[in-house]
Amino acid sequence: MSAAIRRCSAPRTPRTTARAPYAPPPAGGSPVRGLGSAPTARDPGAAPIPTRAEAPVPDRPHTEPPLALELLVHGVAGASPAELLGDPRTVRVTGDSTAAVFRRTDDADAEAHPERYAGQPVPEAYCWSRLTSGNGARALWLLLLPFMVANLAHWARPAAPTGPAAHPAPRTVRTYGVLVRILALSLTVLLIAAACEVALDLVAWQCAGAAGCTAPGSPLGFLAPDGGGWWSQPGRRLALGALVPTALTGLLWYLSNRTWSAYESQPPPAGAADPDTASDTAPALGRPGFWYGRRIVARLRAAHTAAGLLTVAVAVSAPTAAHDRRAEATAPALEALGWITQALLGAGAVTVAWVVCRRGRSEDRPDHRLDRAAVCLLPGAALALLAAVLLHACWSRPGWTSTGRLPGDFAFGVIMLGQGLCVLALAAVARHLHRRAPDPAAALRGLGGPAVAMLGCALGGVMSGGVAQRVADWMDGGATPGMAGAPLPGPPVLLSWQAAVLPPLLLVLALLAAWFAAGAARTRRRLAAAVAAEYPGESPDEARSRRIAGARTAAALTDSAPWFVAAVSGITLVLGAGALAGAWLSGQVPGEAARGAPPLLETAARTAQDAGSWLIGLGIALFAAWGRRAYRDPAARRTIGILWDVGTFWPRAAHPFAPPCYAERAVPDLTWRMAGWTGRTGGRLVISGHSQGSVLAAAAVWQLPPPVRRRVALLTYGSPLARLYGRWFPAYFGPGQLTALHRDVDCWRNLWRATDPIGGPALPGPDSPEVDRGPLADPLAYGRSARHPLPAPILGHADYQADPAFAAERAALLARLERAARAAGPRTAVAGGMPAQRPGVSKGWEASADPPGTAG
Repeated sequence: MSAAIRRCSAPRTPRTTARAPYAPPPAGGSPVRGLGSAPTARDPGAAPIPTRAEAPVPDRPHTEPPLALELLVHGVAGASPAELLGDPRTVRVTGDSTAAVFRRTDDADAEAHPERYAGQPVPEAYCWSRLTSGNGARALWLLLLPFMVANLAHWARPAAPTGPAAHPAPRTVRTYGVLVRILALSLTVLLIAAACEVALDLVAWQCAGAAGCTAPGSPLGFLAPDGGGWWSQPGRRLALGALVPTALTGLLWYLSNRTWSAYESQPPPAGAADPDTASDTAPALGRPGFWYGRRIVARLRAAHTAAGLLTVAVAVSAPTAAHDRRAEATAPALEALGWITQALLGAGAVTVAWVVCRRGRSEDRPDHRLDRAAVCLLPGAALALLAAVLLHACWSRPGWTSTGRLPGDFAFGVIMLGQGLCVLALAAVARHLHRRAPDPAAALRGLGGPAVAMLGCALGGVMSGGVAQRVADWMDGGATPGMAGAPLPGPPVLLSWQAAVLPPLLLVLALLAAWFAAGAARTRRRLAAAVAAEYPGESPDEARSRRIAGARTAAALTDSAPWFVAAVSGITLVLGAGALAGAWLSGQVPGEAARGAPPLLETAARTAQDAGSWLIGLGIALFAAWGRRAYRDPAARRTIGILWDVGTFWPRAAHPFAPPCYAERAVPDLTWRMAGWTGRTGGRLVISGHSQGSVLAAAAVWQLPPPVRRRVALLTYGSPLARLYGRWFPAYFGPGQLTALHRDVDCWRNLWRATDPIGGPALPGPDSPEVDRGPLADPLAYGRSARHPLPAPILGHADYQADPAFAAERAALLARLERAARAAGPRTAVAGGMPAQRPGVSKGWEASADPPGTAG
């Protein structure tokens, strides 16, 4: 056994009072739940966190014996304070109704009576689940799913070379960041373009120009072209329809601005890390400005808002200017105004692209500045230009009629082609970075980021194209949009081709799932033969062995997820390229393009088109139903919150309309609590994190100054630090970064099980035994015995505190910290332990906006 293990093992001192010690709830009711656990009725997402007045914590520093604190951080499914602390009587120590620290009521005055806690830590619980599962407005976050995935692609880049002799490749890192930001911008343009397709093309141009849609008494009757009304001219109908995508752009701006004020605009603690002494090779999550994205989000929000407004303006200006150039009766002034507005639109697009590409994140220090010229002038100028375009379109143009489609095929084709080329360029840059700094554990050999980006583009295409397809189906009645005999031309041909490739994609995915299932069945049979031997003295039970082996096999499927994602991304890229080529070469929907071909091919094309359209419609209906239920049902809203917990840990570095980063609130909360408590009391602290809580705990420990970090130990269990985050985000949780965390933290232990689909070993290589303990026995007993008269459950990802190893490792960590404190002599205040509040606005330093080694 290594020295590190021996130094973390010490006998537990018995309590000297009759006070009931803190003990976790019994197995079966996990006090700290994670990714795979179900929410409970007392989840903070279901009911507000108790609003009892905050309990005053007596200020009695440097007590003897030294006080110990265990700070519990739950996982993504959340838990109430009562569940975390194993006591229904809890009191809020600090925090608000969104995130707070709780104690048992009996422990509220622990600092005034340290003698009661000899050999036992004071338990505290940090409850943060309401950061992701709050009121009904969170259901709107479903609209932002493609944006969230694109933002993940930014953080999934390979690690840059590090070390004294390594070149950090800052230009390559910045190029990666620029490509992801461009891809994210294209998703905003795609969403607004889809809204323009529905409101302007299908409704205002096609349906309002057809007699069937504008019959007397119909909702669109006032738009009838032969009615002689003011709205009968196509330009005015387009201006009216433009209000819909404009309102959608405003909604996205509102959601982003509201969450920006609550998350990114909160000043970080000043004493967490020293930007003047931090090195470029230090872990990125330890940089002072990592969890403070105020400037970049404000800048990107302005650019994306302007891009949305300019997209609407282009959709209105293009047909208007085209008519003015064709019509002989058009006044020269109108034609000149059309040219001027289109030139201004081109200049606006170039400006938006420059703002997006010009500057990335600043992580070397908190950057309080705002690019006010971009934040204020860019959206305002785009809105003014849109107003000018709408006024120009409303000018009277007698004799103008709407026929055919608006030029959406070209626009959607350019967006789709640009996204594909951007993903390929991103893959080339990522592969180059991976070759410079190989990491065998990185997902897809460094191509995890491009694969995630491809999934984001596919989600955006399906969601935007699916809405247009369903609206067109509804308007056409029983006809198929784009086919012969349909009353309306329908949406762009490319959207029908996209729908047609969906059934082949699902068929391939079904075959892949069957292949993985067959492999899992073989693995289960192989493991079942050896399960009973792991429990000496037990009689083999074939059914019991199969269940245990099945749990281990299912947990191991997590390690196959990268190749499944690779298959989905690769097939999506190939089928998308085929759909784009088919649409541009034929100019017809698949059913019409295959007319006259061999019967089998014609039938397959028509079936794929119809099935794809219905599948997209079904998906949109389920999506809408889920959003409606989430708005009304807190339990369903918590389910959505679990998805966001995984996807919104990262700051909004690429897409400002993505759901907000809850870690920008949670990590400073934990940093403030650890630094403040140890600085005031001089005590020892174990931060104990389960599942996603372990990721928050590690990020918070990275932000602590070294004097505070020496008083803090880290206990993680069911942790995805290496298994998920280290694999998909190697630049931030790779082997080098986790090894640095092990070196910086005085003592760190990690518990894991082979039946856990989320948690695993935290440290790779020969140093793993110094940190990892596992796999723990699961179940604790194979069969019935005097100690376990009933069958022991297979715990998987839950109930780590029910394992005796948990209490043993926590006691060893506290003993190690106590020995270190006594060896240091008389205790003094922790230098820099109580962080100061940074001012809200700063015009001081002129640090580089893109320091070496940042995320671009």
